[in-house]
Amino acid sequence: MENKRLPIGTVLLLKESTKRIMVTGYYQRTRDSDKLWDYAGCLFPEGFVAADKIFLFDDEQIEKVYAYGYQDQEFFAFSDEVKKLVNE
Repeated sequence: MENKRLPIGTVLLLKESTKRIMVTGYYQRTRDSDKLWDYAGCLFPEGFVAADKIFLFDDEQIEKVYAYGYQDQEFFAFSDEVKKLVNE
């Protein structure tokens, strides 16, 4: 994905998966690990159903993007700021 964040609402398929995921957030960690994941997501079309149904994944796990979420100037400014913070 060339170090560019996919917008919230993007619907995609992860490698070795049959169920689509919708992006709901960025740069998350689990309580028991320091690993920083690129994205958080939920099942599509179901949406958020329970805390234990949140999926954490990285860019390289994405096989196919079906639809991109909404993008505007606010999203691009946010994406640039997050990129700076993560690269520090």
